[in-house]
Amino acid sequence: MLEESFRVYNCDNELLSGSTKCWIFKRNLALGGKAVQSSTYSDLAAAQNAIDGNRQSMYVLGSCSHTNADRDPWWRVDLLDVYRVTRVSITNRGDCCEKRIEGVQIRIGNSLENNGNNSQLAATVGSIPLGNTKTFEFKPVKGRYVNLIVPGCNEYLTLCEVEVYSGK
Repeated sequence: MLEESFRVYNCDNELLSGSTKCWIFKRNLALGGKAVQSSTYSDLAAAQNAIDGNRQSMYVLGSCSHTNADRDPWWRVDLLDVYRVTRVSITNRGDCCEKRIEGVQIRIGNSLENNGNNSQLAATVGSIPLGNTKTFEFKPVKGRYVNLIVPGCNEYLTLCEVEVYSGK
């Protein structure tokens, strides 16, 4: 019998009744990972804050990551193993700056070349209202690193929670 935290799917994402081909994890894989970012805005803004399991969206309460206004700012979590990532949830900052998240690319791969920002594009963020969480689902992308990047501009990148779910 399967533990409650797992559901079994085949590799085409269809729920299985008996046999097992792929595992889809309901637990957030980012929680055990290691996060880094292109720069850190202040003492309250560590990359690791975005994977602390807390969706608190008020920046001053210390649960959000925040870069400087970098050219192509990025944030990355190392999942410490390779997974078939199928969805990423992002919680936007809740006290200001709603539109900064628009255009963020979610990239997944195994290479740290160019800080991992040339990995496979899984999804592009549209809008996420202030303080809300939005989930991006996509066909499985195999990788160890999940990168979020704002390409092509000088911008701040603030993430109040990033959750990663996967099949392995």
